Amino acid sequence: MLNADGSKTGGPLSDAIIIAVARLVDDAQSVTREPSHSDIEFQINRTQLQNGDPKASGQVVGKAKRVRGTLMWAMQNAPEAGELLVANLISLIKGCGGFRPESPNYIGPDCIANAADAFRTEGYELTTDGELMPLVLRNLSGMELTKALESYIRRAQRGIRDAALVTGTGKDLLEAVAAHILQDRYGTYSAGDNFPTLLGQAFIAVGLATSQDKPTPCEPPQKSVERNMFELGLAINRLRNKEGTGHGRPWLPSVSESEAKIAVELMGTIAERLLLAHKGEK
Repeated sequence: MLNADGSKTGGPLSDAIIIAVARLVDDAQSVTREPSHSDIEFQINRTQLQNGDPKASGQVVGKAKRVRGTLMWAMQNAPEAGELLVANLISLIKGCGGFRPESPNYIGPDCIANAADAFRTEGYELTTDGELMPLVLRNLSGMELTKALESYIRRAQRGIRDAALVTGTGKDLLEAVAAHILQDRYGTYSAGDNFPTLLGQAFIAVGLATSQDKPTPCEPPQKSVERNMFELGLAINRLRNKEGTGHGRPWLPSVSESEAKIAVELMGTIAERLLLAHKGEK
């Protein structure tokens, strides 16, 4: 998986993904198979996650516990590097023949199916031959799309910049969530509407206030928060680089790395509020 600038993008990172990937390298209950500890260590070092490697701290662990420990540490301390390690490990296992039934390193259909389920929950597809790719969300609808968008929101809230743009749609995360809410509620939406109109329609549809709703003396303070979230969503969208695909660097050149990270996290927060309101949750 490559960004437009040629850099490799990672896979998702969650508790379920960590367990699934660790099981893909686990050979404790079978004949030893590749990848080896040395192969795994190379990938850990390549993603600069040595500080999370249990073996580097002197622990004697098997491959599964080593991968699990490293990825758990990464999820808390270096999530983007952890996502890259996930993708690299899948590629490593594929290169060793782990997804090929006739290979002595074949990991088995159950492990592959369990991993595929975990990845799909996070908005990614793991094929039976070991290809890992983001789900094309324009092919999803209803609850399946809601769950996929929720996975993007979780990644955005961790500041993962890839989550700013939704795969295969050309939309940013807020735009995709707004369009999904309108489609889900009314069966259609106008793809030609500009972003402020689309976001405003989604806010109104789920009962949240926009800047067009004038404050009243006795309104709850939540309404002020909602208005500010709406305006913040518009401001974040104005930071978008609308040229080309937007992948790899979705922000204007004037936006610093720290500003981009904050923008992605805020995007995730606003998108989460919209989806929760859509589902009737406060």
